[in-house]
Amino acid sequence: MTPPPDQCPAHARSPLAGVVDLFGSENEKDPMGLYERLRSEHGPVAPVRLGDDVPAWLLLGYRENLEVARTPSRFSRDSRYWSAWGEGRIPDDSPLLPVVGWQPMCTFADGDEHERLRAALTDSMNRVDRRGIRRHITRFTHQLVNDFCADGQAELVTGFAQRLPMLVLTQLLGMPDEYGPRLVEATRDLMKGSETALRSDQYVTDTLRQLVERKRTQPGSDLASWLLSHPSELTEEEVVQHLRLVLLTGNETTTNLMANTLRMVLTDPRFRASLAGGHMTLPDAIEHVLWNEPPLTVIPGRWATGDTELGGRQIKAGDMLLLGLAAGNVDPAIRPDLGAPMYGNRSHLSFSGGPHECPGQDIGRAIADTAIDTLLLRLPDLRLDVPETELNWIASWISRHLVALPVAFMPRRAETDPVDTSGMLLAPKPRPTRWVPADEDEALSAGEDATDGTAAPRARVPWWTSLWRWLRGTAA
Repeated sequence: MTPPPDQCPAHARSPLAGVVDLFGSENEKDPMGLYERLRSEHGPVAPVRLGDDVPAWLLLGYRENLEVARTPSRFSRDSRYWSAWGEGRIPDDSPLLPVVGWQPMCTFADGDEHERLRAALTDSMNRVDRRGIRRHITRFTHQLVNDFCADGQAELVTGFAQRLPMLVLTQLLGMPDEYGPRLVEATRDLMKGSETALRSDQYVTDTLRQLVERKRTQPGSDLASWLLSHPSELTEEEVVQHLRLVLLTGNETTTNLMANTLRMVLTDPRFRASLAGGHMTLPDAIEHVLWNEPPLTVIPGRWATGDTELGGRQIKAGDMLLLGLAAGNVDPAIRPDLGAPMYGNRSHLSFSGGPHECPGQDIGRAIADTAIDTLLLRLPDLRLDVPETELNWIASWISRHLVALPVAFMPRRAETDPVDTSGMLLAPKPRPTRWVPADEDEALSAGEDATDGTAAPRARVPWWTSLWRWLRGTAA
């Protein structure tokens, strides 16, 4: 149900009258601007509401976010502490429940139970062959590029960033590739809290239950099979819910990370110059994006285990708190100069912190890093095909998405997948060229065609391009 406007009599009678709605239009248009307004009005902890008069506290301060994330004795991850839910004020069909309703998985547990469930997930993810995953990422990237490389133009959000992570994740979980497209739609729908969120959540859960039933009798080298056989002895429902957790968080965060990084590589003059000159690696660029545009702007939630104080606010037992990752990352108390580079600095909040810090963050980084590097090697003349001012975003209460990223390049023929899952080269490849922004590419071409017969000085090649060439036997 859509809440009445702030000025209507229904809200005049509500104790939350005038409190910002994170499901409202201001957050949808400019969440970062909203966070700064709330910071100026309320300090590091601000009162907010979620749709139908559901109260919560939004953490805007870096230190406050870490304090809550690191002290589960005061701020539990177990949503059964939630007073609004326990008192029956949250309807059974609330779109919040697929995200914050209690489930038998590590993200809703603390103490010994959290350690048992978390150990199963962490140990199973540590069994993933990192080189094998990178080969899958490379293979899927080439397949997606083959879909549009002959056109000379593409839209990299829906045609690349939204498709690749789920292809990799379905491989990781032991699912057929064809499950990917429908799961992408369903996971994004339930994460944004739409009216169809409950149906989408049911589809994801039913699909995973079928997978677990199959893996019980036909195990393989995949996350579902490893969770089923782990010494922690997870129930089938616990396995299903942890696979659901991997799909939801892994797809959403990696899609946004890839889209945001591609946009900055193509539009930010500092990144373009640095990447083209080899002074900054792609992993450095990804880390900078994680500081300024985290894949999730907000993580729900934590629940106060008792009356307490935080950031000058009196928090009541059972209150819900939202980790404001995006706001905390730009807190003036720790980043007075937002223009200062953050290369190599991983102390951001983008993967949360404390005992519930994201266990799959390195896989997410590997997907973004490998996929974008492979894309730029395939299409070294990639450039934005619209003015940067025409790019648009859409925001939900927990994330902000780039809608589209149109690009252009010289048309190329589709190529046979260069790498199979064993890592063997399947077809000879032309020597890759480094990616340079369009204006620099034109300048280099002009220099090589100079009338005096001299060529422009050869630009410095990034180290990761040289390594890639050496591994493929095409080094100059």
